[in-house]
Amino acid sequence: MGAAAARRLAADGYRVAVLSSSGKGEALADELGGVGVTGSNQSNDDLKRLVALAMERWGRIDALVNSAGHGPRAPILEISDEDWHKGMEIYFLSAVRPIRLVTPIMEAQGGGAIVNISTAWAFEPSPMFPTSAVARAGLASFTKIFADTYAPKNIRMNNVLPGWIDSLPATDERRDSVPMGRYGTSEEIAATIAFLLSEGAGYITGQNIRVDGGIARSV
Repeated sequence: MGAAAARRLAADGYRVAVLSSSGKGEALADELGGVGVTGSNQSNDDLKRLVALAMERWGRIDALVNSAGHGPRAPILEISDEDWHKGMEIYFLSAVRPIRLVTPIMEAQGGGAIVNISTAWAFEPSPMFPTSAVARAGLASFTKIFADTYAPKNIRMNNVLPGWIDSLPATDERRDSVPMGRYGTSEEIAATIAFLLSEGAGYITGQNIRVDGGIARSV
């Protein structure tokens, strides 16, 4: 989903800087005419390198997209303290760290927009994804507090909540649980992200946008 978002934003005219833990991020950035860093979103130093590279190349940061990896999974009472902390690192702090770095830049330049890729199960938690659901419920609270604080500075933040997406292995059981009867595509998530970063979404902030084929039921 992160790669699809980078491709879509580049197609929309953004100049992209990509951080990933493998060389794939750098290769994608090169392909898109941007810049890349191989490192971890759990490392402040790696994130600072990415932000510095973007600022050196373009002198501004208008958009930030946070995309996490996969955290620990186990029955709820079998998750160790260490794995709970690991889940918070992967799903929550991985977004907070770059947000800390880019917000002063956006404030100084007069605005910006941030999108965090979360999960459809942040508000209807599934035992399949316990550390993800718990940490991303926290991310939703963080997002609302941030949005309220920085709206006067013209900085917006929203979360995208994907359901079953084609970047995951497909199963009939999961597909059958979706009212639309299919997996979503990474490109559909990327299109939602692109909209939320656009001027057309200029009055949307602090929201959690479900892109899940109707699987979530709560209002």
